[in-house]
Amino acid sequence: MKRGKKYVEAAKNIDRAKLYDADEAISLVKKSAVAKFDETVEAHIRLGVDGRHADQQVRGAVVLPHGTGKTVKVLVFAKGDKVAEAEAAGADFVGGDELIPKIQNEGWLDFDVVVATPDMMGVVGRLGRVLGPKGLMPNPKAGTVTMDVAKAVADIKAGKIEYRLDKSDIVHVPLGKASFTEEQLGENFNTLMDAINKAKPASVKGQYLRSVTLASTMGPGVKLNTVKLV
Repeated sequence: MKRGKKYVEAAKNIDRAKLYDADEAISLVKKSAVAKFDETVEAHIRLGVDGRHADQQVRGAVVLPHGTGKTVKVLVFAKGDKVAEAEAAGADFVGGDELIPKIQNEGWLDFDVVVATPDMMGVVGRLGRVLGPKGLMPNPKAGTVTMDVAKAVADIKAGKIEYRLDKSDIVHVPLGKASFTEEQLGENFNTLMDAINKAKPASVKGQYLRSVTLASTMGPGVKLNTVKLV
């Protein structure tokens, strides 16, 4: 794969054979983010689990203290009093059955997170084929199926992110923007790693954190020393 000049220059600062401490890795990632836009800093965490087994699933949500730097659009499925509650909390879109054809037939997906009250999951379930593959289905573990829609919306707007395994048993999550200070990125990273460590399934034996890599959207990856992250 051919890399651009900026990537090649940035990669020269990183020792591929070295495992870095978190602070040093964050500093290198910030220096490597030389694109013309404010790149997102991401964490890629390979876990020693087998996600095919239900008892080894790692999934949850955590509120990053400094948010992700992204404005998140929230859609809430609710009825009755919960509609006004969601709107007051700052939800971008609130509705019920009337949204089904808009999403199914018109392909409307102008939102980043979907929250639903438990009594609306029957309605939302009809959108499984559309929302599921995009990772947008509400889930109790992520706190997006709840009667407390106000808290759910407030948390998401404040920087709540969901983490889950992909098919290769890797968790990919945003940590913030390259314009964040090293301290802000560091605090977000530590909060995320605390949550990932606490989510370790009881049935997992051996090394849980296989590898942790930080990278900006267009920059090279920096590998961390996992021994110091447990």
